[in-house]
This record gives sequence, structure tokens and C-alpha cells, in this order.
Amino acid sequence: MPSLLVVHHSPTPSVAVLTDAVVAGASDDAIEDVEVVVRPALEATADDVLAADGFVLGTPANFGYMSGALKHFFDSTFLAAGGALSEDGSAASAEGGRKPFGLYVHGRYDTTGAVRSVQSIVGALPWRQAAPVLEVTGEVGAADRESAYDLGGTLAALVMGG
Repeated sequence: MPSLLVVHHSPTPSVAVLTDAVVAGASDDAIEDVEVVVRPALEATADDVLAADGFVLGTPANFGYMSGALKHFFDSTFLAAGGALSEDGSAASAEGGRKPFGLYVHGRYDTTGAVRSVQSIVGALPWRQAAPVLEVTGEVGAADRESAYDLGGTLAALVMGG
């Protein structure tokens, strides 16, 4: 059975609401035979990544960067997950199969740096961005929750379709 791995750091009510909506969308009745695996970023492992057919990542924007917890997830799984490094140790473009991923970020005022930091790391993994980034600032409204639901459903449908 294909699986979708949702890796999140949801320390605030705003990010938690988005995470819940992503998981609900990925578990929609229209999605068949997809296992939705939800892991807090500090608990997700390389085995989780290797077993997944697609990914949704969630983080708050902290001081212009992704959360430390999501960064820890990348640090602890990058090489085992097929991450590519250049000779100088910097991220390189990954080759091979491209598994779909989506990203949602919540910030009080801005999400730009957090999005850029995640995308720079993911670009060196054998993943492909399969949906627009969901960037939410300020209070999370009904439209934001709906967009998060759609993000989860989109990634689960892509995984379901193979």
C-alpha cells in the first residue's frame, strides 16, 4: 500500500490547525488505499522517509527560517534518504526517482526565509514539488484550512495514483 508521510512541527495552535487539516485532506473518503503516516519532526526517522511514497512537510517560520525541529529532521535523515552533496559538502541536485512533496508554513508576518530554507534542502533530495507551497501569515482562517485540506488531499491522490 502506498504511503504519505506528514512530517510536521506544530508547536502553536495555528500550525496545529493546518496540520490537522492536511491530515484530514489526506484521509478524505475519496482517497483509497493510501496509508497516512503522521510524525512530529523530532520523531521522524530515515526509515519513515524510505518507506514513504510522498511527503507533506509543515513548519512555523522562526526568525526567517524553518523550525529547528524540521531542520533536525533533515539533518538526521538527509543522507539515508538519498540526499546529494557536492564535493565541497554543499547540497547538490539529487538524481533518480522523484517522490512528490508539499509544504505548508505558518508565520506571524512572513514565511519567505522558511520556505526558501526548506526548498534549498529538498532540492538535494530525490523529491519533486508537487503542489504550490501553502504560506499562511497571521490568523488561520477558513480559506487557509481549506487550502491545507486540499494540500493533503492532493499529495495523497498523487501517491494513490502511483
